[in-house]
Amino acid sequence: MSAPDTRAARVLQKITAAALGPYQSAVIRIGFSATWLFFLLREFPHRREMYGPDGPWDWGMAQELLTGNHAFTVLMWSDSTAWFEVVYAVAVVSSLLLLLGWRTRAMSVLFMVGVLSLQNRSVFMGDGGDNVIHLMAIYLVLTRCAQVWSLDARRAARRAPGAPDRVGPVLWAVFGVVLISASVVGELGSQWWLWVLFWGLWIVQGVWWALCRYEPGEPRTLADVIANLVHNATMVVIMAEVCLIYSSAGWYKIQGSRWQDGTALYYPLHLDYFSPWPGLSSLLATSGVIVMLLTYGTVIVQVAFPFTLFNRRVKNVLLVVMIMEHAGIALLLGLPFFSMAMIAADAVFLPTVFLVWLGDRARQAVSRPEAVVPGPREPVDAEESAEITHVG
Repeated sequence: MSAPDTRAARVLQKITAAALGPYQSAVIRIGFSATWLFFLLREFPHRREMYGPDGPWDWGMAQELLTGNHAFTVLMWSDSTAWFEVVYAVAVVSSLLLLLGWRTRAMSVLFMVGVLSLQNRSVFMGDGGDNVIHLMAIYLVLTRCAQVWSLDARRAARRAPGAPDRVGPVLWAVFGVVLISASVVGELGSQWWLWVLFWGLWIVQGVWWALCRYEPGEPRTLADVIANLVHNATMVVIMAEVCLIYSSAGWYKIQGSRWQDGTALYYPLHLDYFSPWPGLSSLLATSGVIVMLLTYGTVIVQVAFPFTLFNRRVKNVLLVVMIMEHAGIALLLGLPFFSMAMIAADAVFLPTVFLVWLGDRARQAVSRPEAVVPGPREPVDAEESAEITHVG
């Protein structure tokens, strides 16, 4: 076998043998579920005005819009307040359980349904971060994002070999009943493909349980290979999506005259709506040099970032700069959930070694020093760490 064939075989073996970036996918799961959960909790007193029957964008207007764009939302099945409260409660609970990593496959689907239902009900409620959450909620369904830092991983590590999973089949049966009821009540229309996805996921989950229970040999190995391929392809799509967000934002900024002359940041700093700290905003706005450096720096970082992915050191430096930039946006412009969503998206490029270190520090922080017991953790060898951090 020639050298190129050997390298191709090694690459194929790596992308099929394991779900790459387990720590990155776990951070994405935690980051986006936490962002959506905190947003829902903060807006809980105003939920009916934003997404429910008391909002200015009423049920009839939403129905007219959805007839044209064919977006999915279960809130259009009924205009009752009780139905809205149920959907909102399910969105909150699924976000919390996905954050904890409990029955992640099922919770990721519920999380996606909650995000799509609320956001598509009132499309004008958002600050840009909602678009990122919208996309990532769909991508998370296709990832194996609970292999580390989740209750699922903890349960798998503690469960005795051959021990039956009693909760999984019950949950699967309950969701089957819910899916049948939803298929009868919900209007398929042009969204038939989404219902095919829901039924497909439900069937695949049942087949997966059967293989784990009765066919632990080659059929289970084949299922693992397929799952790894789907996960790895989705992680590549997520990385490409983040690069597209930054590159398109940067190139659009270059075309604006205010960004070209270095004064773009000056104007939002003087808007009362985007000034939670008026004194700090005024202080920054009075310095022309700082405004110019921040304006040009934002454009340079956004345009340059996609080109630095294959230079690990430069990529990590720009990654820190972008995270600090989003933290500054949260502080200065009062957009915390937009910043949280973008930081969670940036996490796909964080180095594995850093995430492992961060997880160890977090574990030690929440445990008493005398009770710290090192738990099972996926080993990260030097070759795998270098490759993952090199690409993202």
